Amino acid sequence: MNGSNRLGKESLPTSQQAEHSHYHDTDHEHTDHTYETGELPHPHIHSEESLRRIVNRLSRIEGHVRGIKTMVQQSTPCPDVLLQIAAVRGALDRVARIVLDEHLTECIGRAAQEGNIDVELKQLKAALDRFLP
Repeated sequence: MNGSNRLGKESLPTSQQAEHSHYHDTDHEHTDHTYETGELPHPHIHSEESLRRIVNRLSRIEGHVRGIKTMVQQSTPCPDVLLQIAAVRGALDRVARIVLDEHLTECIGRAAQEGNIDVELKQLKAALDRFLP
């Protein structure tokens, strides 16, 4: 996604503002989410510890990708570069697993308690269709 699709809560119609809001312990901007189901996403409530853990892993991956870029610039042998790319791919898969696990335990569980599990499952299936090869 590019930054041109960023929408604040105030840019949504008043009737959609409450339904589209995201709740996080840290202050950061989200991009607008588009779902194939046509339903608006649930409010995201995640712990500061969970967010910190995911952001830390992504920061390490970001550094690893910069390292791969340097390897390419320094004409490192291709098999070594491919090995590092595989490591980054694995690290991204592990982050995705953490996000999915948390979504299943926190978000899906909350949706079941609130009675909107069908909407949440449709959104998860649409996301998985795009995520999985």
